[in-house]
Amino acid sequence: MKRRSIVASFVAVLTLAGAILTGCSTTQPAASPQQGGTSQSQVVNVYSDRNYDTDKKLFESFTKETGIKVNLVEGKSDELIERLAREGKDTQADLLVTADVGRLFRAKDQGLLQTATSDKLFKNVPENLRDKDNQWFGLTVRARVLVYSKDRVKPEQLSTYEDLTDPKWKGKILVRSSSSVYNQSLLASFIAVNGEDKAKAWAKGIVDNLARDPKGADRDQAKAVIAGEGDIAIMNTYYLGLMLNSADPEEVKVAKQLGVFFPNQNTTGTHINVSGVGVTKAAKNKDNAIKLIEFLSSDKAQKEFAEANFEYPANPTVQPSDLLKSWGTFKPQSINLTKLGENNKKAVEIMNQVGWK
Repeated sequence: MKRRSIVASFVAVLTLAGAILTGCSTTQPAASPQQGGTSQSQVVNVYSDRNYDTDKKLFESFTKETGIKVNLVEGKSDELIERLAREGKDTQADLLVTADVGRLFRAKDQGLLQTATSDKLFKNVPENLRDKDNQWFGLTVRARVLVYSKDRVKPEQLSTYEDLTDPKWKGKILVRSSSSVYNQSLLASFIAVNGEDKAKAWAKGIVDNLARDPKGADRDQAKAVIAGEGDIAIMNTYYLGLMLNSADPEEVKVAKQLGVFFPNQNTTGTHINVSGVGVTKAAKNKDNAIKLIEFLSSDKAQKEFAEANFEYPANPTVQPSDLLKSWGTFKPQSINLTKLGENNKKAVEIMNQVGWK
């Protein structure tokens, strides 16, 4: 989280406390959520790396339905996890919301989360999309797919992640760096599905076929394809959805020139990951925290996530958005996502060994 002076932090705390007393929704990245004069039965404090208007609107809807006020602290995932560890039992956070199982696993591994038991959650979130000890639950699903230039690549030329290591793609593959937890989780899934040796061979093959040194985020890979730097990018589906609906006409122009391909449909399935949530170990408002997760996994909230953020619903009873439907249905990898966290360390080791920068 960003550091501020003592005076600035004191002012921020007073501002947040005042918001709670007046019943206003608050996003305050520097100050800890305070309960002020509000009783525990009326508040839940959330640390989140999801900076989406959709999430804030859902928090407001939850408050209207339940009377429970949501205090929101936003920040980068790794910083929020570090903050939770630093605050320990004194933290005011009741929930941690973050992207990627790798980070959720890290929070659990550091003892920052606790088990949440709820029949509603068990119904709304499939077993493979939640922690085996129920310490975190998936809220939205992302598929990590192949995005290609419609002008230079035909979909029938594509098949599997493994095929990307074929010499025919030398100098044509674009992907972000090994420091990206999305790529770490992708490789971690291959370790779970194919074993370490094959996963390492795949990572080495990708390095050999890169169009350039890895850099930038997923949207940058898409832009690089259209700029002619490479022909195929590995990226998450929702980024392309956001680009197609961007207020920036250049992003829309880029996205319209790209095709989406779900690899491994005849073998092991396309890699998926989640944006998820867990109750903190030191939660002061655990019951309210579980109620909020139940609400976010409900049909109503899941539909909002799907329509506004172009993420796949975790709740299997909710349909994807029309845009995602237009890309077609796909078979996902059939592994419990806990494996992504368990294999993260080994995935990072392999990336370092093969020179994935």
